[in-house]
Order: sequence, then structure tokens, then C-alpha cells
Amino acid sequence: MPYPEGHKLKVRQHIITSAAKAFRTHGVQNISLPYIMKGAGLTHGGFYSHFQNKDQLVMETCQFAIGDTIETLQRVADKNKDEDLLPIEAVIEFYLSPLHRDQSEIGCILPALSGEIPQLSKQIREAYTQELQHFIEFVTNMAEIDTSAGYALVSSMVGSVALARAVSDAKLSDDLLQAGRMQAKRIIETATHQTTTPTKGQGD
Repeated sequence: MPYPEGHKLKVRQHIITSAAKAFRTHGVQNISLPYIMKGAGLTHGGFYSHFQNKDQLVMETCQFAIGDTIETLQRVADKNKDEDLLPIEAVIEFYLSPLHRDQSEIGCILPALSGEIPQLSKQIREAYTQELQHFIEFVTNMAEIDTSAGYALVSSMVGSVALARAVSDAKLSDDLLQAGRMQAKRIIETATHQTTTPTKGQGD
């Protein structure tokens, strides 16, 4: 009996979803294909019906995971439209929260993989780079700041989460998140001030 239409695409998506959870939690190099397939409720032998190799899975998982994070952050921003927080402030508060730090399995994949990406293939690095650029564009547009300030903002956000997850001292971890929130908002305030302040000679 043939599988229903769309079955293969659904199975493929199950594999990518399982991989995203595994890579976010444990990284790429420490996770085997059988582990990922088991997480998807499948046997290892079926993997190569959907992907050429692990590198292809990693690349597609990066794309899926960043898209998933952007959707989550957009929902956070939309949910806070009626609050005192600006959309980007709501995103910063969520991204640099203990909740996001502690739920790495469903969190942003950028801090999870940033330490080992340089050790992986050129193709994976290119995929990671492309998705990082998508994330920077999303954050920059939401904050309504220039690209240079967007680089600084995303670096502060991703770096703060990576360090907060890495340390063994709970208070230090919380302090790193708090400092990251303050720094992220300071970057936005500085960038906004620079774009709204008249240059010398204007208004004379």
C-alpha cells in the first residue's frame, strides 16, 4: 500500500525537527545519526532516503532552526504590542531571559553552535553564516537601527546567552544575562540617538 501524498516530506521534517533539538542541546559533533533518527521515531537505515549525508542535515537544520527562532521572537514582539515595551525590547527581554537560557533544546541555535562551527565543513559554515545574516536582518529591522549597530546588538545577545549557558555559577549566569540586556538596550539607544540627532550645521 503506497504512502499518502506528502508522507515523505513529513518524515523529512520529523528528522529535521529531531536534529534541531539535538544540535541545540548537544552540538553537532557529539550527536550521531542513529540518535537523531531515534528521536524522530525512525530507524537509522532510512536516513539516506532523505539526506545525502550529515552535513546536508546540519545545513537544513540551521535554516529551519533560525526560521523557528525568528517566528518565536516575532510572536513575542506581537504579544507585547499593547505593553509599554517596544517590540525589540520585548525580544531582548525574552532572548536574554533565564527561560531561554535554560530551554536550549527549543532555543536559538546560534549560541549553541557558535563554538564548534569553525571546526565543521565549509558548507556548514556557509549555511550558518547565511542564517546568522537572516537573524541580524530581522533584529536590525525590528530595532530600526543601522547594520553596524545590528551587528553589535546580535553579538551582544548571542554572546551573552552562550556565556550564561557555559558557566557553572548560577548567579554569574544571571548577572551575565542582566548585563547583556542592559548592553543590548544601550546599543539601541545609542544608535537611535545618532540617527535622530542633527549633524553639525543642520537646523542653523
